[in-house]
Amino acid sequence: MTVKWARGGPDLLVVLDRGAGPLGAQIQDQLRAVIRDRRLSAGERLPSTRQLAGLLGVSRGTIVEVYEQLLAEGYVESAVGSGTRVAALPTSAGFTVDAVAPASPPPVEIDFEYGIPDLGSVPLADWSWAVSEATRTLPTAQLGDEDVAGSRHLREVVTSYHRRVRSGVAGADDAVIVSGFRQGLTFALAALTQRGIRRIALENPGPRDHDVIARRAGLEAVPVAVDDQGLDVAGLRETGARAVLLTPAHQCPTGVALGPARRRELIAWAEEVDGVILEDDYDAEFRYDRQPVGSLQGLNPERVIALGSVSKTLAPAIRLGWVLAPPRFLPGIVDEKRLSSRGAPGLDQEALALLMETGRFDRHLRRVREIYRARRDVLAAEVEVAFGPGQLHGLAAGCHALLHLPAGSSELEVVAAAATMGVRVNGLGHYLVEGSAPEAFPPALVLGFGNVSENQVRRGIRAIAEAHTMSVPCPPTSPRNSEVTRQ
Repeated sequence: MTVKWARGGPDLLVVLDRGAGPLGAQIQDQLRAVIRDRRLSAGERLPSTRQLAGLLGVSRGTIVEVYEQLLAEGYVESAVGSGTRVAALPTSAGFTVDAVAPASPPPVEIDFEYGIPDLGSVPLADWSWAVSEATRTLPTAQLGDEDVAGSRHLREVVTSYHRRVRSGVAGADDAVIVSGFRQGLTFALAALTQRGIRRIALENPGPRDHDVIARRAGLEAVPVAVDDQGLDVAGLRETGARAVLLTPAHQCPTGVALGPARRRELIAWAEEVDGVILEDDYDAEFRYDRQPVGSLQGLNPERVIALGSVSKTLAPAIRLGWVLAPPRFLPGIVDEKRLSSRGAPGLDQEALALLMETGRFDRHLRRVREIYRARRDVLAAEVEVAFGPGQLHGLAAGCHALLHLPAGSSELEVVAAAATMGVRVNGLGHYLVEGSAPEAFPPALVLGFGNVSENQVRRGIRAIAEAHTMSVPCPPTSPRNSEVTRQ
């Protein structure tokens, strides 16, 4: 894509040797070279003759002659009011040619990707207000390097919110502000290794890439099964792990909530093995059947590291999150942040604090919760028509659900067939810990409905049903039936 520079764009590097011949010829040669080498893209605006003359310390007439010569040779094109632009050169005569791009897949018209909120509902006006207010009110002294743990104001707001809405018990001194969930997880895992923990248990199936992130942190990742009550704590005990990462409020991708008995078992396990629970609290705000379940951090703050972000409540592009950690892990997390990143921009942190503190964040959540509820209801109705009752699970909360396919179905074939119809969807196998046997899990699809309209939900489910029909092999024709057909 060509950058549309305003008023000719930034300066252009041309090096002149005033003792090496005519300056105009040097400028022509260098401009030809950068255009041939595609360092300037076709359609990209060149500096005005006045701008380039001033930059190089030559007369404007010299630059006019240079541009006229390049125009005559076909290197540039010019139009009144449009300035001088790089011409599109032929892909022959020794010019550098970009590699031929592979054939593009069909465009995605309906995207059931998990984890994407309704991007059309992001409260941009409120965010703009918050950024403007933060810019206006933030003291000059706070425009320098902040506390490594992050904005004190945001840490106070986030932990207060967590105590009120998620039944947590963390205070500002227990919080570290990070650039999203994954950065927070990376820092937390590094802190675990500093404390001698070498093995971490992961939900299987579970969120993508958690196993990769764990291994990169130097931990051995071991899978633990998930059933209709959440993580199998008995299975966890057998792994020998001293840490576990899970999504207890709305398990990804099955959608189940960790049951009360399992919560107690999990806390007891952590006490027995001197372990730690990493809680991915990613979409607990969106619950439809009852009030959100409380955070595990509130049950035992000495054994739980809670990680949250606004990627699924606001938008991934805002890239702000937090880690609420026990005191023994905080120094390691803060040190990792200090050495690898200064974190998110301070103005954005202040803006988020204002957005939450003034009630605009909660107002947004109430509005999109109803949008998601309506989409969920449409999804359930369409799936029941297409696949029958009882096939859709995990609808009590969040923005995704799990569709169990009929026995014998091929996830991969359904996903591929749906893609040919412009529908993107992932199979359950996409969420298995590396090394798991996909055939050991029933075929299913993970349907994210956060960023699809109700009409897209209807069309998408009908397309998936058609894709499933296409993927099911026809039963072989018996000889007897063949004879009847011939008759």
